[in-house]
Amino acid sequence: MSVTTTEVEAQPFRHFAAEVLAVRPVGASLVRVTFGGAGLRDVTTSGPDQRIKVFLPRAGETDIRVPTGPDWYARYRELPEDERAVMRTYTIRAARDGEVDVDFVLHGDVGPASRWAGGVTPGDRAVLLAPDRRYPGYRDGERVGADYAPPPDAAWQVVAGDETALPAISGIVEALPADAVARVFLEVPAEGDRVDRALPPGVEVTWLVRGPGDASALTAAVRAATLPDGPGYAWLAGEAGLVRELRRHLVTDRGLDRRRVYFGGYWRRGQSEDAPQEPAED
Repeated sequence: MSVTTTEVEAQPFRHFAAEVLAVRPVGASLVRVTFGGAGLRDVTTSGPDQRIKVFLPRAGETDIRVPTGPDWYARYRELPEDERAVMRTYTIRAARDGEVDVDFVLHGDVGPASRWAGGVTPGDRAVLLAPDRRYPGYRDGERVGADYAPPPDAAWQVVAGDETALPAISGIVEALPADAVARVFLEVPAEGDRVDRALPPGVEVTWLVRGPGDASALTAAVRAATLPDGPGYAWLAGEAGLVRELRRHLVTDRGLDRRRVYFGGYWRRGQSEDAPQEPAED
């Protein structure tokens, strides 16, 4: 796939042909795939939780059929299901000159994307729908597909999610200023998923390891937390029902303005990867 785009024509997102350069484990439950390609020099991010679309070949195929252009999605949906590339939403973990890192959660042979992530090797192909740095709006501070945006007057933050939000939360924590006050809650499947990193003195990270068959401990941990006084901000992501419950607690029980809470449902318990990925508003 080849696309030529001038700055005048540039849209916020563009399709980029990509090749897998490297694959390495990240803790016990994630694998980091490094994509490369000449066009990836134009990939940028507008926030630490930058979402992109990743298109993968269908099982047994190598060709990735993805329409491009402003009306790509309508034409993608018009393709017969057995001809469409697999499309999933992920977070950019890092973007360098000509390279993009994406972390995939390994959760078994439960769908085409997780199956691909479990067997991916260098040389495999993909297509990324990602921010194009030539889009003029980015120079003016426009944000597209990135939602972490604490208000300037936020005295503290709550950042919480499960392993599917770990790449985004890692980026958020790394971007926190030295004077940040934040309570970070991460629920992961295994002790080996814990990552120790240097943190600003006002940032506390609580790791919760979920055992086999355990219900989520994340809600209980957030409910039990002592939060600072003053105006706050929350960023919540992970299983749709979980983040909806966390949002309800922060708004109803803690009195946090709902406009100061971002919540994103990355997956739905009991549903396939193809289920809708956004929780409904309360």
